[in-house]
Amino acid sequence: MRPIASHLSSQSSVNPAAAALLLSLCLCSLPRALTCPPGCICASDIISCSGCNLSAPPPDLPGYATRLDLSHNSLTALPADWITRPFERLAALLLGRNSIVQIEADAFAAAPRLLHLDLSSNKLSALNSSIFTGLTELRELLLFGNQIGQINPDSFRGLRSLVKLYLSENRLTSLPPSLWDGGGPLNLTFLDVSSNGIASVHVHTLLSLSRRAGIYLQGNPLTCDCALLALLEYWTWKQYRPLLDFKDDYPCRDSVGPKPNCSLDDEVSAEAGSYQVDPGKWLWLTCPGFASPLKDPDVFWVTPATVLNLSAHDPSAHQAILPNGTLEIRGALLEDSGAYVCVAPRGRRYDPDASPIVNVVVGNVSSVATGGLAHRGGGEHFNTAFTTLASCVVSIILVLLYLYLTPCRCRENRGGVSGGCGGRAIVLCSDPREVESGQRRSNGKRVAFLEPQVEDCDSTGAKSPVINTGHATTEGILKNGSRTVGQTLTDAALVA
Repeated sequence: MRPIASHLSSQSSVNPAAAALLLSLCLCSLPRALTCPPGCICASDIISCSGCNLSAPPPDLPGYATRLDLSHNSLTALPADWITRPFERLAALLLGRNSIVQIEADAFAAAPRLLHLDLSSNKLSALNSSIFTGLTELRELLLFGNQIGQINPDSFRGLRSLVKLYLSENRLTSLPPSLWDGGGPLNLTFLDVSSNGIASVHVHTLLSLSRRAGIYLQGNPLTCDCALLALLEYWTWKQYRPLLDFKDDYPCRDSVGPKPNCSLDDEVSAEAGSYQVDPGKWLWLTCPGFASPLKDPDVFWVTPATVLNLSAHDPSAHQAILPNGTLEIRGALLEDSGAYVCVAPRGRRYDPDASPIVNVVVGNVSSVATGGLAHRGGGEHFNTAFTTLASCVVSIILVLLYLYLTPCRCRENRGGVSGGCGGRAIVLCSDPREVESGQRRSNGKRVAFLEPQVEDCDSTGAKSPVINTGHATTEGILKNGSRTVGQTLTDAALVA
């Protein structure tokens, strides 16, 4: 090996400049490992730069992060290119407790998998139409504690998966229309608009949203009118949790100002709570709890499919509210079956025994159940099947107890000498006293079971026969005759 090495070294001369250039090219060609930004804490896929007094997002953030915390800093703006590389795995982005005033369009387009976005406690005053573009999977959006007074109608239009939206402690004067017009969130279950400047609300919209979401309105200067009174009374009767938790922060209370005079009849009517109508027929539903038709337009009907109000009256609609508050169903369909709730200002508490619900059944009950409109739960079907099975088991147990529980005593042989049960025949009967008297009822049933007899040995070693076919006595097998207990069976087939 030594001669070969010396030969190679003698044949080649090493140029230090060329070697340095080659080494630098090799190092540049290697993939550069992304390091944790200075002052931040990185743990696996979590990057926390909270409280680092940052005035701008750190450059070259690692793209492997699933949680990025930039809260409690001095950020003032988020440009569109503040993320230099795609964050395909980023699920949570925390930007709260900063001084962000402006967020450019498509600022979050590089994080399409984002699920949680916290922009709370900043200085945002408006939301443009493309601020949340690309966040189709976002589920929680925190915007409380800002100065938002203007929201573009298209700001939330692309957030189809949004579940929770926090907008409290801002300067809103109305609810964003994109929350209920069909272009915004489809599965919104939580909406917090408390502590804003909302003075009037669209009760029809709130009734629609509250069917599937909890709406928090406390801390707003709401005007107590007849429509709001109807809504709050209905929520109180329904035990609506967002209202019950903050009931002291709502208007229309007994201790806060006078209530509006809605000019409703105070007489309570005991109306029927259910109607049944044939398909194709017309049906008129009056508001439960009132003796006469209402003369106030602030009457709402919550139907199984939608919410109706006189202000949105459509003369050609399938269901419509008449000027007297009566709900008119024109040409009833099977889909119209269900519960209808009349929401009207009553000026008094709901009586628990006087429910505002009216049940409607279109067609007979069997047809409704066949069409899937009876809404019977799986637990009810299970209870029915379980009851049937239990009844069968109890019946079998009773039959077995009847057959095996009461053995009849063997009849003594003629002559007064007890010969035992011939062939160990165990005779079961329902009443042993019948055997003692030698009588039996004409309609009774008797069952004879013949068991093998243990062979007894006498002093001479002879074996006694197991069954005496000539004098086997029993009551008969499953027969209803007048045969006595002591009757002799001579039919060998029966004995066998």
